[in-house]
Amino acid sequence: MSGASAGPDSPLADRMRPSCLQDVVGQEEIIGPHGPLRALISGGVLPSLLLWGPPGCGKTTLARLVAHHADATFMEFSAVSVGSRELKAVMAEAAKLKRAAGRRTILFLDEIHRFNKAQQDALLPWVERGDVILIGATTENPSFEINSALISRTRLFILKPLDTPAVEQLLRRALAAPQGLNGRLELTPDALAVLAAMSEGDARHALGLLETVAMVADSPPGTGSTAVLDVQDVEKIIAARAPRYDKAGEEHFNIISALHKSLRNSDTQAGLYWLGRMLEGGEDPLYIARRLVRFASEDVGLADPQALVQAVAARDAAHFLGRPEGDLALAQAVVYLALSPKSNALYTAHKAVAGEVARGGNPPVPAQLRNAPTALMKQVGYGKGYVYAHDTTAGITAMTCLPDNLAGTEFYRPGPRGFEAELSERLAKIRRWQQRHLATGNDSPADAADTNDDSPGGST
Repeated sequence: MSGASAGPDSPLADRMRPSCLQDVVGQEEIIGPHGPLRALISGGVLPSLLLWGPPGCGKTTLARLVAHHADATFMEFSAVSVGSRELKAVMAEAAKLKRAAGRRTILFLDEIHRFNKAQQDALLPWVERGDVILIGATTENPSFEINSALISRTRLFILKPLDTPAVEQLLRRALAAPQGLNGRLELTPDALAVLAAMSEGDARHALGLLETVAMVADSPPGTGSTAVLDVQDVEKIIAARAPRYDKAGEEHFNIISALHKSLRNSDTQAGLYWLGRMLEGGEDPLYIARRLVRFASEDVGLADPQALVQAVAARDAAHFLGRPEGDLALAQAVVYLALSPKSNALYTAHKAVAGEVARGGNPPVPAQLRNAPTALMKQVGYGKGYVYAHDTTAGITAMTCLPDNLAGTEFYRPGPRGFEAELSERLAKIRRWQQRHLATGNDSPADAADTNDDSPGGST
């Protein structure tokens, strides 16, 4: 249904739907004068398409315009409400129409990601034979939600949210158009900008907001009167809208990734912003808390040992207080983590150990590290050569604790920032002490007593 054919009682978004490509606002990269989708339409050879983009970016509008320019029969379904049997009948009819009259059929399948693997596979034969031209629309990442076989048989076009100037253009058009509000409402430039910003790039939502404002402003059609609204008027009419956020979709992962990377980059302001986006979007605060605890070990580590303490405390506070009181504890943790010195040395060490173990060939525990609770165990050498570190003046021995084939391996290498700089010095002292005592071969409790200032057991 184009804007021209929508009835007067249809929603404003339907009445304002473009009836030709020239009226489409945004998506210049794909439908502009040199856009690839425009080239396909102009060339008359139209493959099956996948349109991926957020709500209200124009996927349905483009599908309808493609069908119009291709002079094809257009059949529109939603994957939420249509079954495989019904689609099979539609595609069989399309195949007959093509053979009998040479007329193409475009099957538009909205929310195609809602189809399971078997349902998507059922589309393949019809698409491969060209019985139908499939146009699938999805708000979800196709690489996660669409079968690779179906992706390989379609052309993927990525649509972006409309920017604020584009949304403002749509709103101005709707305010003036005869099929729109026909001049019975006027918004100040600031009010128009606020309304556009509220839509978050969603054209359908922007027009819905405008329609709500127009209804409340209540200038009856045909009276010749024009209501003029400013920012305060618009904000009174439009209640705060929850920001776009899908806890089960890609946006969930995109925003938690943005939070993690902002903290890693020590960007406090961005960290707080992405935290707010998640909380106001309805994310589980304990999910966020778990990610902050993970960050404290992965990206701060021992550069600031208090980071983990802060993150765990924030988790406990968020759990104890609930929302909204617990949100502030999460904000405190975000700021602390962003401003902490960063080190991934602990994370790298853990991965290195896991990799070493995964390679296999893991040797047995060295005899000196084994307990010997029975006489037989002592007899066969369990515990032989073990030196109790607390019995030494230095508080350390030169005893080897790694298997022989891994002796000298450094899994953990502290970085130069924060508390890890001190840990690096401690490790260097221990290494020097052990190398000196290994060279002399002295490692009994008495011999391990070391009065040298370089003793790791001294004050550090």
